Amino acid sequence: MKIEHVAMYVNDLEATRDFFVKYLGGKSNDGYHNVNTDFRSYFISFDDGARLELMKKPGLVDAEKHLLRTGYIHIAFSVGSRQMVDELTKLLKDDGFEVVSGPRTTGDGYYESCIVGIEGNQIEITE
Repeated sequence: MKIEHVAMYVNDLEATRDFFVKYLGGKSNDGYHNVNTDFRSYFISFDDGARLELMKKPGLVDAEKHLLRTGYIHIAFSVGSRQMVDELTKLLKDDGFEVVSGPRTTGDGYYESCIVGIEGNQIEITE
């Protein structure tokens, strides 16, 4: 069994798609639009087969995203090396994204950083 995809509702569909393509190497499909409900979505595919569905529709409630909360808290991306963790973290910081932690080696042995990415969602970057 495997997780087929993870989905998230967003306010700015195109900016969110561009974030995952630019910084994390995702490849986007052409998108989907249901004209009856004005639901729109993109699937972002990654090299290992993982997919992320980005969705938008009218009437969403945009609740504040506390960093310390229950539920899904971050999505982690393995970039292949410590050097790549360092470089991507610096690029994201230089582009104005908040670095929450790292780069560092955690108590359980991960070399990682965590940033607050597009629309306040946490992204973990691991080697």
